Amino acid sequence: MKANQAKYPVALMCSLLFVSRSGYYAWLRRSLSRRATQDRRLKGLIREIHANPKGTYGAPRVHAELVDMGIEIGRKRVARLMVEMRAAPSDFSGV
Repeated sequence: MKANQAKYPVALMCSLLFVSRSGYYAWLRRSLSRRATQDRRLKGLIREIHANPKGTYGAPRVHAELVDMGIEIGRKRVARLMVEMRAAPSDFSGV
């Protein structure tokens, strides 16, 4: 919605999406959850690990590197974060 505020009124978008305006603005002001904050930090580490061997590390190797660094994380979470990073090229410039 935020990206389309210049084109469409917030009230219209809220009514089409069945969201209250106050709920939308409360969501905008809300800080990131603990999990989202951790994910952001982990994405930075994944980006560094992935960049070291010229972008050839997949999720299993990245997971192993993170575990070697003492970070307790599941392989599937690493894979999910890497998929998210691929979907947002500005977030992950390796794949």
